[in-house]
Amino acid sequence: MTDLPLATVHGLYHIAIKTDDLASTRKFWTGIIGLREFPRPDFGYPGAWLGCTQPGGLAIIHVYAGGPALGPEGKAPAGTAAIDHVSLSCSGYRSYVARFKAAGLDWREFIVPGTSLWQLFVYDPSGVQLELTFESFGEGDEKPDMSPGRKYVAGASFFDKATYPKLA
Repeated sequence: MTDLPLATVHGLYHIAIKTDDLASTRKFWTGIIGLREFPRPDFGYPGAWLGCTQPGGLAIIHVYAGGPALGPEGKAPAGTAAIDHVSLSCSGYRSYVARFKAAGLDWREFIVPGTSLWQLFVYDPSGVQLELTFESFGEGDEKPDMSPGRKYVAGASFFDKATYPKLA
C-alpha cells in the first residue's frame, strides 16, 4: 500500500464567475483581456473556461450561465457576488476530508465529468465557497463520495452561518 499525500495547496486553480450574459462575458475575457477559450466538460448548463495563451496556460476563469448561476430571484448576481467560488490546486484529498471532519465542517465531493479531477467544496467562516481540485492519480483507490447529501450540486449552497463551527 502506498502512502497517501499530505494535504497541500499548490496554487490557484481558478475563479468562477456567474453571469446572465455569457456572450458579453466571454467577449470581455477573450476579446478585450486576451484569454483564450479552453475545452469545458459538459456540466449540463452553459459556460466557458478561459485561460492564458501561454503554453501550458490553465483555464483560470470559469464562467457559467443559466441554472446554477441564477440566484433566488432568477437572475445572476452582480458585483463581487458574481464570484461563485475560488478553486485551489491541491493534493492530499483524504487528508483534507479528515481535517474537515476534525474541525466539524460540512463539505461536498465531486468528480469532474470526463476528467481525472476530484474536488472538495467547503466554506470559509464568511461564506466564501472554496473548491479544492485534485488530480486523482496518486490520491488512492477510494473515490469521492457521490451519494445524495455529500455530492456537490452546482448552485446549491450548503453554507449555514448559524451552525458553522467556531474555529478559533
